Amino acid sequence: MSQYFEVHPDNPQPRLLKQAAQILHAGGIAAVPTDSSYALVCHLDDKDAAENLRRIRGVDDKHHLTLLCRDLSELASYARVDNRQYRLLKSGTPGPFTFILEATKEVPRRVSHPSRRTIGLRVPDHRVTQELLALLGQPLLATTLIASGQTQPMNDPHEIRERYQKRLQAVVDAGACPAEPTTVIDLTTDEPRLVRAGRGDARALGVSLD
Repeated sequence: MSQYFEVHPDNPQPRLLKQAAQILHAGGIAAVPTDSSYALVCHLDDKDAAENLRRIRGVDDKHHLTLLCRDLSELASYARVDNRQYRLLKSGTPGPFTFILEATKEVPRRVSHPSRRTIGLRVPDHRVTQELLALLGQPLLATTLIASGQTQPMNDPHEIRERYQKRLQAVVDAGACPAEPTTVIDLTTDEPRLVRAGRGDARALGVSLD
């Protein structure tokens, strides 16, 4: 049975976020709000939690998981970034963009793409998630919460609780989120490549939609 934390979206109660952080530290899986939709998250260094995250989401090891980071200084510890990439990252963070980058050795091999050694990274523009990340002191491993057989992400915390209460250890309810996935941009190619169009406008970053 998952624990349910109702928090204020702009001024979340620290006591409740600390409880959610403790659950994540202990290997739990949580649903948390972001600036695009709700996401499933777990502790980066917990192998069992990462495998459970994939099972709940229904994806294999070839599906890019994402590191939710507080800011670009944190992001640089987990990805190799040159000056060109950094300028584009800076213009798109925080915000509803996921960037595919070459992973550093700080990223456990089991959570990066098995053949490409890449990882998705993003800095969410959501007060609740930012404060949860601050409490944890490190990125969270994440994936967009899309139910099995569906194409659109979930944004209603009550529906998430009803559907996943036996599979998640926590649901952080900060109200409804936009029901759109992030825009995914691959920065490992010669030119930035749009992988998935979503809430973020790739054109604002100078990325072609073709």
